[in-house]
Amino acid sequence: MDQTVRLTINGEIKEFPVGISYKEVIKDYEKTTDAPVILVIAGGKIRELHKKANRDCEVKLITTRDSIGNKTYKRTACLVLLKAIYDLAGKEKIEKVVLHYSVGSGFYFTMEGKQELDQAFLDQVKTRMTELVKAQIPVKKRSVNTDEAIALFHHHGMYDKEKLFRYRRVSRVNIYSIENFEDYFYGAMAYDTGYVPYFDLRLYDEGFVLMLPDAKAPDEIPEFLPQDKIFQVQKESEEWGKKLDISTVGELNDQITSQGIQKILLMQEAIQESQISRIAEQIAQAGNKKFVMIAGPSSSGKTTFSHRLSIQLAAHGLKPHPIAVDNYFVNREHTPLDEFGEKDYECLEAIDVEQFNKDMLALLKGERVELPVFNFKTGQREYKGDFLQLGKEDILVIEGIHGLNDRLSYALPKESKFKIYISALTQLNIDEHNRIPTTDGRLIRRIVRDARTRGTSAKETIARWPSVRRGEEKNIFPYQEEADVMFNSALIYELACLKVYAEPLLFGIAKEDPEYLEANRLLKFFDYFVPVPSEEVPNNSLLREFIGGSCFNT
Repeated sequence: MDQTVRLTINGEIKEFPVGISYKEVIKDYEKTTDAPVILVIAGGKIRELHKKANRDCEVKLITTRDSIGNKTYKRTACLVLLKAIYDLAGKEKIEKVVLHYSVGSGFYFTMEGKQELDQAFLDQVKTRMTELVKAQIPVKKRSVNTDEAIALFHHHGMYDKEKLFRYRRVSRVNIYSIENFEDYFYGAMAYDTGYVPYFDLRLYDEGFVLMLPDAKAPDEIPEFLPQDKIFQVQKESEEWGKKLDISTVGELNDQITSQGIQKILLMQEAIQESQISRIAEQIAQAGNKKFVMIAGPSSSGKTTFSHRLSIQLAAHGLKPHPIAVDNYFVNREHTPLDEFGEKDYECLEAIDVEQFNKDMLALLKGERVELPVFNFKTGQREYKGDFLQLGKEDILVIEGIHGLNDRLSYALPKESKFKIYISALTQLNIDEHNRIPTTDGRLIRRIVRDARTRGTSAKETIARWPSVRRGEEKNIFPYQEEADVMFNSALIYELACLKVYAEPLLFGIAKEDPEYLEANRLLKFFDYFVPVPSEEVPNNSLLREFIGGSCFNT
């Protein structure tokens, strides 16, 4: 009798021949899911469908409706795109194709070389991608030693990958290929090209956008609605990175190992300070602003930014008073629940909007108001004699996730408000085809900060992150383009510094925990970075809000 493995799928135990591929294993289950199965989790590890089942374990199906599956879809679509471009133009006409950052649920790319990027070429690329999808060509994976990978990347002219792997301690590298085109990607891939049928291409700015489905609707391409303000902020930040000669992790590592971190650190801090000063000057020159409304997603550095902006406003002759909207939280027993039955701290209804407007309106009229302080330990709003009265030069710097939503400040005259959107928009790429998602940078910041200030484990922070992200999608991102100005709080060196703090926290998550997969992914991600000490980070840096040592007591 042939040797078999016992696999538990959807609570059902079935026997299969040893060495059967997961592609074959899931065949009878694909019709039971509401989206295509693109990966599995077997024995607690993410497995691509070409992998073989060699031992008894539980198998969980990952579809394109899951976050991991959606990322795999997008990664595979990028590989298909690159294959199509090189098929059409050839290496002689393409110096580099660069994936920069997200635009909606898709990605913004640019092309360098002799090949002209116009609508005619983009149409040809789309046609070629469609042909590749229909052909269902296997996405092959091979493992090579690191030295061989470095030589391979040099041969292909992928010099930033070559530089990246000079700093990797792992002994082997996974290379993915479609026919004769091969590349390195950070993360799992689909079984073949037929798994990515939904995409579109759209010229935009100096490049183009590869439009892709999001996890909520995996068989639909969302409408192309670029958010121009935030795109320009990302573009400007990337330009600053180029001026520092740091566009990729490999280039950052080169700078750290050859020159140390001090020069990069001082330049980045100086750039941010000059940007904050310009915002303060804009507010002062307006002359009629009484409420500076600062909003942004979790771990953007809103608190430190509001303090630094206050200093700059004072330098421009105003008298700023920082106020946290969090102090207007309703008492915890009145916090609304979300659709999962969890307390929804991100919704507007978690704030006592009526009291907030009453107090702000009274201040605008010149009345003396006692401001609340929210006690996060007891979950109650308290009054401790913190009175405020506004004079001619006084201005309130109000920080909170709903700052750009006029429903929060419905009673205040629009002309009295100046809105600022802040987010940590990572300007660094792993290499030209592997981006660092902005959400990863913010999650890492939050893991480090919450462990230090709230005693929250990395496991708890990761478990809560999907709820935080849902709140951002609902309450913050829809309003970001309404900001008068945008500020990018990401520092080009910060991940190399955060690595020192985050790794021990992530290693504390056990393999049997549901959060282990995400922790392991982040630990692998940190392997790319040469660590840097934090001693030279200034005490007014935004990074200090997360690692500690801030002069603002954050």
